[in-house]
Amino acid sequence: MRRITSAALIGYSLLVLVTSLRGEDLNWSQWRGPLSDGHAVAAGAPLTWSAANILWKTPLKGDGQSSPTLWGNRIFLTTALDGGKQRVVFCVDAHDGRVLWEQVAWTGEPEKSHVMNGWASATCATDGEVVVAFFGKGGLHAYSVEGEHLWSRDLGVFESPWGTAACPIIVGQLVIQNGDSDRNAFIEAFDRRTGKSVWRQKRPDNRGWSSPILQNHGGRELLILNGHAGVTAYDPASGEQIWFTKNSNGRGEPTVAPGAGYLYVVCGLAGDMVALRLTGSGSQPEVAWTAARRSGRDLPSPIQVGNVVIVNSMGGIASCYDSQTGQELWKDRLEGKFSSSPIVIDNHVLHQSETGETFVIQPGPKLNIVARNILPAETGELFRASLTPTKGRVYSRSNKYLYCIGTQPNS
Repeated sequence: MRRITSAALIGYSLLVLVTSLRGEDLNWSQWRGPLSDGHAVAAGAPLTWSAANILWKTPLKGDGQSSPTLWGNRIFLTTALDGGKQRVVFCVDAHDGRVLWEQVAWTGEPEKSHVMNGWASATCATDGEVVVAFFGKGGLHAYSVEGEHLWSRDLGVFESPWGTAACPIIVGQLVIQNGDSDRNAFIEAFDRRTGKSVWRQKRPDNRGWSSPILQNHGGRELLILNGHAGVTAYDPASGEQIWFTKNSNGRGEPTVAPGAGYLYVVCGLAGDMVALRLTGSGSQPEVAWTAARRSGRDLPSPIQVGNVVIVNSMGGIASCYDSQTGQELWKDRLEGKFSSSPIVIDNHVLHQSETGETFVIQPGPKLNIVARNILPAETGELFRASLTPTKGRVYSRSNKYLYCIGTQPNS
C-alpha cells in the first residue's frame, strides 16, 4: 500500500510540474533546473551582461558552493562557517538581495573535505513548500519556505577525504538523497513532511558526488544516477533497481544530462562519453554511441541543445558532438578553469569560469563565442556554483557574493 501511495503521489507531482511549465512564472526548484537539463524554460533571461547589468549584489558570509534555487521571490542557498563547524541554510529576497532568514542546521567537528569542495556544495531542492539541504556528515534538513524548521536526519559519516556534494531531489511526497561514500554507500527516500525513511537501497562503496535526475522512460518514471561504477536507474517510489550500465572509468560526479530521448554521460576521470538511448518501458537502454575523452577531468555536466551536445573539461577544453551520432564537430580551449555546469538560454550555451567570466556559445559546426560576460570580481573571488536563469534574470553565486543580473530594473 505504501508503494502504491508513493507512486500515485509521484505521478500527481509530475502532472503539476508539467502543467506549471506551461506558465510564464517559472521556478528553478533544484540542481540543473525544473527538468534537470540546465535549460531556462522562461524567455527573457539575458545572454550578455557587464557590471552595468548588476541589479543587486549581496555579500555572503562563510564558504559555500551550492547553486541558487528559486521559488517565487525566494532564493535558497547554503554556507559553512568556522571551517565547516557550522552549516547554515538561508533565504534571500530575489527582488533586492536582502537575507530574509537563516537557520543553523548543524554544528560539530567537520569531516575532511577537498580544498575545491568545502562543506556546503550541495544545492537545495524546493517544491514551494519545503526546502531541503544536504551537508554530508552535517545531515539532511528540511525547512518551510518561510524558514520554519521541519525535520533533520543524521545520515552518518561519509568516509571520503574529499567531502560530499550530491544534491537532494523532491519527487512527489519524497525527498531522495544520494549517499555515495567509500563505506556504507546508499540512496534513500524520506517523507518530505516528516523526514521518516520510506526506502533505502545499498549502493557500491565508492565516493561520489553526482545528483539523481527524474526522467520518463516509455511511460515509466525513473530516478537516474551517475556513479563511480556506472549509471543506475531506480524506481523512485520503491527504490528498486531497474537497470545499470557500466562506465568506462571512475568518479562519475557529473550529473547525467538528458535530451532528445538520450542520456549523455561522462565519467569524471578521463574516459569515454556515452550516449544512452532510452527504449521501451524502463528497459535497459541502448548505447547509441561513445566518444573518447582524453582532455583531463570532467567535473562539469554535459548539456544538449538543438542537434548537439557540449561538454567542457575542468581545464577548459570544450568539445561539441552531434547529439545523434557522436561525431565530434569541434574541440577548442576556453580560457580559465571550470567547476560549474553550463546552462542554456534561448538556444545558447552559457558556461561560467571560476573567475566569473561567462562564455556564451551559439551551437553549430564550429565554435562560435557570441559574448564573453565579465563580472567585477574581487581578488580571491571564485565562481564554482552554476548559474541560475529565471524570470528575466540570471543569478550568479561566488564564494563572496550573490549577484542578480538583468536587463530590466527591479519591480
